Amino acid sequence: MVGPRVGRPIFAPDGKTMHLGSKYMERTETGWSEVKSLGPMFDREDWGIMRLSASTKGTYVFDDYKSNDVIRISMLKDGKRQAPKKMGPVINTGKWTAHPFIAPDESYLIWDSEREGGYGDSDLYISFRQQDGSWGAAINMGDEINTSSGESGGYVTPDGKYFFFNKANADGDIFWVDAQVIENLRPK
Repeated sequence: MVGPRVGRPIFAPDGKTMHLGSKYMERTETGWSEVKSLGPMFDREDWGIMRLSASTKGTYVFDDYKSNDVIRISMLKDGKRQAPKKMGPVINTGKWTAHPFIAPDESYLIWDSEREGGYGDSDLYISFRQQDGSWGAAINMGDEINTSSGESGGYVTPDGKYFFFNKANADGDIFWVDAQVIENLRPK
């Protein structure tokens, strides 16, 4: 066992940090460090962080189930961690908005949400970063990924080759597809 479950584990792009909601562990020569806090900015009683995803630039994107299921973002500016801010309605529309994954280069964001016009329960969505730094329209990842049973928890492997996600079928199985599915959705 690595440690107690304190959030949905997801690795930082360098593979040396495992994020666990508002906590993290660092890879050591003998395994993993003890569970550490990200600090008071993230250890708030009024927030509920299930998954926190990080980019290579140090940007954190995380869900907050105690604040009506929203996604927040915290960037580094001049080496200083900025206070997390609620992302806009492009991302935070619908119900059960959760489990974000930011691309290592911050070119896209994937999350799950139950939205009007979806395939069923929660679906996986993607938004691509625009040239001006804003986030583009939420794109449903389509019927190659989403079904009427509900999908969640999508992420891309560190080598960028595979996209993994959960299906809310009877077994709660994990599925994967070639990560090319992301490039196929990228606006031309």
